[in-house]
Amino acid sequence: MTTIGCFHAHYSNIALIEQVLEPLQVELVHFVDPGMDRVKNDFTPQAATVKMKETLHWISQCHVDAILVTCTYFTARLPDAIPSFSLPIIKIDQPLFDDICMLTGPVIVAFTNPSTVDGTIGQLQAHSELRGKNVHVTPALLPDTFPLLMQGKKEAYTQKTAQGLRRLIEENPDKHIVAGQLSMAPAAELAAQQSGITIGNQLHSLTAHIQMLLDMK
Repeated sequence: MTTIGCFHAHYSNIALIEQVLEPLQVELVHFVDPGMDRVKNDFTPQAATVKMKETLHWISQCHVDAILVTCTYFTARLPDAIPSFSLPIIKIDQPLFDDICMLTGPVIVAFTNPSTVDGTIGQLQAHSELRGKNVHVTPALLPDTFPLLMQGKKEAYTQKTAQGLRRLIEENPDKHIVAGQLSMAPAAELAAQQSGITIGNQLHSLTAHIQMLLDMK
């Protein structure tokens, strides 16, 4: 059985990843570092990258076949290739970026955590350029949502985030709406059910990506 080490910034991501990857019959080993989110503003970008690499090397020694990094703050500070690192590293954003690059027309990527906006949009733009895609993307921050998640009010967070996503749909009928953070995936599914409009999210894209890797293996 394939073993995936999952590197999270918050415990709430564990249930989301386990739920979506359970049908794939992979073993998941979870590593959580909420302290990184608390002190991220104290780090220089270089120091944050060093810390990420140190943690990934530790995870790689724990008998895993691949590493999934689920936090967009973490992935924004990881280079695409790490010298002398042999394990596959799956950034939670990249399968979603691939799906966004296949969309036609303008795209709004929604966020709840302001700290993830610039890094994710920058990665998306670089990702699309490497693939020769010209993607017109605009970020949108849903206000007064992320503190609910940090307070452990997951249901309130999902409901308020879904409300914000529905508002974006109503105000932008000619644009694709995508949820830019893993924590937003349940809200994206809820808003899609309520509105009848597909909303891209990381869990949907990740499932297809992991399945493809398993098939190749």
